[in-house]
Amino acid sequence: MNAETITTVIVGLAMLIGCIGIIVPVLPGSILIAIGALVWAIVLGTTTGWVTLAVILLLVGIGMAASWVLTGKRLKARQIPNSSLLIAAVCAFIGFFVIPVVGLFVGFIAGLYLAEFRRLKDPKDSWQSSWTAIKALGIGIIVEFCCAAAALTTFVVVNVISFVSA
Repeated sequence: MNAETITTVIVGLAMLIGCIGIIVPVLPGSILIAIGALVWAIVLGTTTGWVTLAVILLLVGIGMAASWVLTGKRLKARQIPNSSLLIAAVCAFIGFFVIPVVGLFVGFIAGLYLAEFRRLKDPKDSWQSSWTAIKALGIGIIVEFCCAAAALTTFVVVNVISFVSA
């Protein structure tokens, strides 16, 4: 195997981990996909590699921007402060180690609800606010994941075509 093949396999695995990382935020996500594509384009050094990199960066950029805009817009409309999200993130981190497999999600939801309850002092309003935040973050994750999956698909298709035509 040559350096290009080894790089392609490693970058493909890194991109797959990046896609998983969008859903499980402990792992790196879109940034890993972009860095992997950059390394691959540098190692290949071909026009195809650079054009593929541009397409992948465009898809990753659209996914990240859309995620930030969609999530931020909904959170701002509901007036959910960043401090609630920070508390939720800390609880998610703790939950990851306390409850195997689902602790990340349980910790996030519990932390968000507790932070909103501390802020709003009403269980019903706290849950509605938390649910709005969860939906907003979920939509952002879905959009970013779809764009990342499209970037990974682009990478795979280009490599399959390159392999078949060689």
